[in-house]
Amino acid sequence: MLCGPFISRFLPILKVHFINGSRTTRRDGQMTLDITRRRESAAHLVDIDIDRASNVAIGRQIYLALRQAIVAGRMAAGVRLPSTRAATALWNVSRGSVVQAYDMLLSEGYIDGRPGSGTYVADDVPMRGRAGKENKARDPAVLCVSRAAALMLSTPALEPPPQVAFVPGRAALDEKSRAILTRLGHRHVDAASGIYGDPRGLPQLREAIATYLSAARGLRCDSERVVITSGAQQAIDLAARTLIDPGERVAIEDPSYPPARLAFSAIGAALTPIPVDGAGIQVDILQQSGTDIRAVYVTPSHQYPTGSALSMARRMALIDWAAARNAWIVEDDYDSEFRYDERPLAALQGIDEHGRVIYIGTFSKALLPGLRLGYLVVPEALVPAFRSVRAVFDRFPATFHQLVVADFLMEGHFSGHLRRQRETYRTSRDTLFQFLQERTSAHLKTELPQQGIHLLAEPLDNLIDIEIAEAAGRAGITLLPISPMSLLEKPRHGILLGFSALSERDADIATYRLAKVLDAI
Repeated sequence: MLCGPFISRFLPILKVHFINGSRTTRRDGQMTLDITRRRESAAHLVDIDIDRASNVAIGRQIYLALRQAIVAGRMAAGVRLPSTRAATALWNVSRGSVVQAYDMLLSEGYIDGRPGSGTYVADDVPMRGRAGKENKARDPAVLCVSRAAALMLSTPALEPPPQVAFVPGRAALDEKSRAILTRLGHRHVDAASGIYGDPRGLPQLREAIATYLSAARGLRCDSERVVITSGAQQAIDLAARTLIDPGERVAIEDPSYPPARLAFSAIGAALTPIPVDGAGIQVDILQQSGTDIRAVYVTPSHQYPTGSALSMARRMALIDWAAARNAWIVEDDYDSEFRYDERPLAALQGIDEHGRVIYIGTFSKALLPGLRLGYLVVPEALVPAFRSVRAVFDRFPATFHQLVVADFLMEGHFSGHLRRQRETYRTSRDTLFQFLQERTSAHLKTELPQQGIHLLAEPLDNLIDIEIAEAAGRAGITLLPISPMSLLEKPRHGILLGFSALSERDADIATYRLAKVLDAI
């Protein structure tokens, strides 16, 4: 604590200082303390250089200085501006000049007034970031990247989603499974190998996966045909790199999983969208799309994002098409573990007698995304090619997580874990569906999904899914519209709502806010 004589000694040189968000000013040898109710924001640091000899009115000078700071990003969205009274003292101008400047900024959309709260920089500011983007466009480091990298830069599809209500793909781990995984982790904490491993992954994990898939999904496989990857995304990328040359045509469901579409685009494939209906991808349209299609990417058990399941008749027709055209089927079975009221249809790979299916699965939904473990099951003839390409791009999978998950499967914990997780997700699904029916049925059509960890809500009254998502975002709700997932001229509209790891309280709050948003559109 500073003593009185020390303060007296230095008091004459003090001009302006801030103490815990309060402003102190020395006037005629006296120290006055201006207590503010809020801590000062970045707006207080903006230098307003007033030229009192200029013919430009002072109010316009303030307006121009603040606008430049907002557009340049030095005053971020949501920053609170000083009150007109505080700004008068801060910039040593008249209150009328400040009011004039604020009125111009308000009329042009640079700031928003919030009754009882203050004036804030608007979220959607005209011209913001334009200068920065122009500079980036001239940056040689940006101009010289590959077309694949430029494609990735232009899309947010691979950005990690915020872990909030309605975001698809979250995983909830119950305490029993968490305790088992922790114990297994301690068992293998010192087991990292000092040698390079098999590019396909540890033999014991591949054996455990093959055993599980044969029993649970009816796959035709053994451990030699299993390739461990860093999640399903690397599995899709590995399939694309191994099977497709630049310029070759790949058919994809429409709408489809955006990161998968990007993986094929990145290696130079020409994409052919095939529409999806209530029975999955329309194989008859695929059959009419030319003879040069090299592969088709499908999510037959639970189509992403619409949720439809590929009918058995279309499954057989798709396999026959691939055999006749010497084409490949990339089957992404990303959430087949979660079937709530009946057994799932057989995996395509299990009924394929021609060896045309590359099967992809993941532990990101069934266990945890942070494990970064996915896998492929490939036809026997393709094993050497996949093994070689896997070695080039990632040498071999990390050992620790493989050991933990291998023990989790081989010791019989996985089936019990899935049973508990399935019941938890069923409850979350039913809760969300009930809230949606009660609160949003006038604006959204929703059906109870029989599989998966998300549901699709389709707008009524010609509402646009992107506009709904933007309005919801302003209300603090993250929604995923599906129309950007389409390449067709007339995309399907819908909102994707995840319910895994969704508590009743979060579902209650989020659907209440969503209903308010829909009523206001």
